[in-house]
Amino acid sequence: VQLQASGGGLVQAGGSLRLSCAASGLTFTGVSMGWFRQAPGMQREFVAAIGNTGGTTYYADSVKGRFTISRDNAKNTVYLQMNSLKPEDTAVYFCAVRRFWYPSRIDTDYANWGRGTLVTVSS
Repeated sequence: VQLQASGGGLVQAGGSLRLSCAASGLTFTGVSMGWFRQAPGMQREFVAAIGNTGGTTYYADSVKGRFTISRDNAKNTVYLQMNSLKPEDTAVYFCAVRRFWYPSRIDTDYANWGRGTLVTVSS
């Protein structure tokens, strides 16, 4: 399984970014996907997750209403649209695969992880 995250970068507070995570080596329609993030000196934390059909989504309270997770099963890709970004959103963002159709907020439920993409939000 390979996960390639992209779309990170430097953005001003209030701006937007869209992260993408392309998956290969698995049956994408059979897995749920999650986004997590890790800020410098902090533990990894849950951001958002989506079920195998896209019908079920979960969000961390800190991003609810600002971030949207979606997936395109034809492209084996999951997205994270991030709007109204804040400096506290600065982190390395990781996508991950859960080998179950239903998503989870718990990082240990995820079997495969991408290398991450850095998002920096300036004030």
